[in-house]
Amino acid sequence: MKTSASTIDGTSIAVRVARLDWQAIEHALDERGHATTPPLLAPAECTDLARLFRDDGRFRSRIDMARYRFGVGEYKYFAEPLPPIVAALRTHLYRRLAPIANRWMEALGAAERYPSDLPGYLARCAAAGRVRPTPLLLHYGAGGYNCLHQDVYGALMFPLQFTCVLSRVGEDYTGGEILLVEQRPRAQSRGQVVVLERGAAVIFPSRHRPVAGGGGHYRATVRHGVSRLHSGERLSLGIIFHNAE
Repeated sequence: MKTSASTIDGTSIAVRVARLDWQAIEHALDERGHATTPPLLAPAECTDLARLFRDDGRFRSRIDMARYRFGVGEYKYFAEPLPPIVAALRTHLYRRLAPIANRWMEALGAAERYPSDLPGYLARCAAAGRVRPTPLLLHYGAGGYNCLHQDVYGALMFPLQFTCVLSRVGEDYTGGEILLVEQRPRAQSRGQVVVLERGAAVIFPSRHRPVAGGGGHYRATVRHGVSRLHSGERLSLGIIFHNAE
């Protein structure tokens, strides 16, 4: 399912998200542990979001990754109000992902169940003192990378997240592939590499996912990162659905 920029322009985020092949996305998440989308953002929208990185007034905090030994690069968490396109993606993606998340929790034998819409989930976050938004922009230059990690900010956590690349692979940058590493019980880790065109996205687990086995489902732990950039600059948008304290 490919979507050209001309098709995207003038179409609301709600429509773009609804037009995704959600049956295929759910199948990919179950089988491979991640799912990719065709471009959800037009080139001009990618450029506009990338330009926001220079406007510190749009963000609540900045992280120098090298300082904390997270890698080499920097990322910034958006402040409220979120840019409209980011807020729309977060809202409409959540609505589609919540049923998958609930099915995963049932498969894992977990008691957690998620509300059907994002306002309901953010109200739960707020009741637990989690009020700071977590969508972010990430920037890497040549030599930059992101160590394998999980975006966990406490016990309250939505099990899926979303990353959209705003730069052009092969033109704006080389290298910088998305890395997903899955650890299954009593087995060696399995690594996967994801390369996205500009405006396309990947959906993947925040921490764990259920994997079907002979005796039912078992819990696989997933970490993600970004390989070293060989040249250029790479910006991406990350959407995490749980808020931080």
